[in-house]
Amino acid sequence: MLNKKAFPYILGLIALIMLTLAGCAGGGTDEAESGNEGGSDVEEKTISFMHLWPEGSSRQHHLIVNDIIAEFEEANPGVTVEPEILGNEQYKDKLKVLSSSNELPDVGMTWAAGFLEPYVNGNMFASLDDVIENDHSDSFVPGTTEAYAIDGTTYGLPLELNITPVMYNMAIFEEYGVEVPETFEELKAAVQTFVDNDVIPITLGNKDSWTGSMWYMYLADRIGGEETLTNAINRSGSFEDPALVEAAAKVQELVDMGAFVKGYNGLANDEAKGYFINEQAAMYLMATWDLPQWTTDENNPQEFRDNVGYFKFPTVDGSGDVNSYVGGPGVGLFVAEDSPVKQEAKDFVSFFVEKWGEQAVTNAGVIPATKVDTEGIELPQMYIDVLNDLNEASNITLYADVQMSPAVAQVHLDMIQALFGGEVTPEEFAARQEEALAAEE
Repeated sequence: MLNKKAFPYILGLIALIMLTLAGCAGGGTDEAESGNEGGSDVEEKTISFMHLWPEGSSRQHHLIVNDIIAEFEEANPGVTVEPEILGNEQYKDKLKVLSSSNELPDVGMTWAAGFLEPYVNGNMFASLDDVIENDHSDSFVPGTTEAYAIDGTTYGLPLELNITPVMYNMAIFEEYGVEVPETFEELKAAVQTFVDNDVIPITLGNKDSWTGSMWYMYLADRIGGEETLTNAINRSGSFEDPALVEAAAKVQELVDMGAFVKGYNGLANDEAKGYFINEQAAMYLMATWDLPQWTTDENNPQEFRDNVGYFKFPTVDGSGDVNSYVGGPGVGLFVAEDSPVKQEAKDFVSFFVEKWGEQAVTNAGVIPATKVDTEGIELPQMYIDVLNDLNEASNITLYADVQMSPAVAQVHLDMIQALFGGEVTPEEFAARQEEALAAEE
């Protein structure tokens, strides 16, 4: 029998249910939330996007990402992009954890070459060949997407790119009547002039021996061609190729001339850079990630910045293509193979690459991996020159230690130190690396 005291409460509950049903029938709020406003059948989809540019430490990058997301969502009704933002090392750690439980974000950031391999081997990253073919067949600078390819399939789209020109102090060159060298012989002549006048020809921080590796790589490229070193690393060639041995010999020619700052094998890169910034050294080989220091960084004197120029690495004995660079892409974007919104994720990655290329240079001082039309862009002239050179690049060879496994990379870097220090012959330098590479086959 119904308790009379409970009757008002039951009536209230019935009224609440009726109001809820009426709200559902009206559908105004729910239709808007589900994307069905106006009777359309747009299905709501969410793309999870994990990136490594927090607002605090990477403000300009962060703002560009937010702008691109907003523009993509506006162009794609019903699709929402949910970002998760972590610092660099936190990002790497979390990516490993998520991959172990097969819970990768729909879109995330990756690095090239060796970083990709475990994810590709685990079938975790989707092929992006279709995105390149359909949307970006002529967008990227040659040599950039190749760094994200394994066995001929591309698993990442690069966002950033660095090449490594020779920076030089124009005032020092002018003072001693030195012309920009176009050949290795002219480079040696310039070195000799500076040595004779007690000027440091080249500053080098080879304690961080990837810096010396770049000198070796350029000589290998000019003597043997763009594929010789890469072929030795991927085992379609040998590190004992005569061109690679000769490149090591050319390094020691420069060493014997006194080309490099005293104590270079004990100097860190930042220490060595100080000689260039303080206008004590005539030349400095370094990647374009340092472009702001030569152009807009007000911590460096304006007089110094006005004196900085750059030139392409010279030819050697009449060989080599000066439009072939040592360098490589920075971070790129991946799409998870098991993403439930894989097509939408690929659409977002394609859109992001295009918009990033348009904004990265002017808003963040970043050289993008896509070609940039420099007409009408207000930038320091050095940026314009580098971008124009990139548009004409014939090849970019990825840094040797990045191409190698960690174990072989350490052998390579140790041998670079030994080569510059005169502790090994060019033949021994090549043989040790060939042994390390062959041991991993």
